[in-house]
Amino acid sequence: MNPSDLNPSSSLKSRFTSRFLRALTKVNAQKPISPSSPRQIFQHYRRIKVAADKSMAYSVRSRRSWSRAILWKLRSRYSPHLVSSARRRRSVKITSAIISRHQGIMKKPSHENENKASTVENHQDNGFVERADELRELVPGGEAMDLCKLLDETAHYIKCLTTQVQVMRKIADIYSLSE
Repeated sequence: MNPSDLNPSSSLKSRFTSRFLRALTKVNAQKPISPSSPRQIFQHYRRIKVAADKSMAYSVRSRRSWSRAILWKLRSRYSPHLVSSARRRRSVKITSAIISRHQGIMKKPSHENENKASTVENHQDNGFVERADELRELVPGGEAMDLCKLLDETAHYIKCLTTQVQVMRKIADIYSLSE
């Protein structure tokens, strides 16, 4: 199958499509799986997922934090010696980011009237911080991002995931028609 058959409308889509098709070819060239083995089916699924993630991250290149985080995770999975020093540096960054993010919540107001208003604000801030923390867990590399950067990266990551789904659906449609 040729990437131009998928009629990509953007350069991101065409870069992802060509990389993903090459990666799928490599995955399918590996030893064939037997449909009766759940372990082999899961391994095949993991290879396809890694191929999709890697293809999307390379398509975006290193312009985005989430793509760098995915590529680092994939590289560190295969090169454990890279993980030890980088993990130490990363944990220091994450810890300092968490401390600075939560410092505003821990401050106590000095006046009694401000205390009531700030209790409501702190309660609302806690809910907002919790939602932002949940978002940080979903976006690769989001743990050390400030809120503005996190929202920007999230929007781009969602756009790329949408592109990934569109391409994968088109591939599945093409293969289902050929059978």
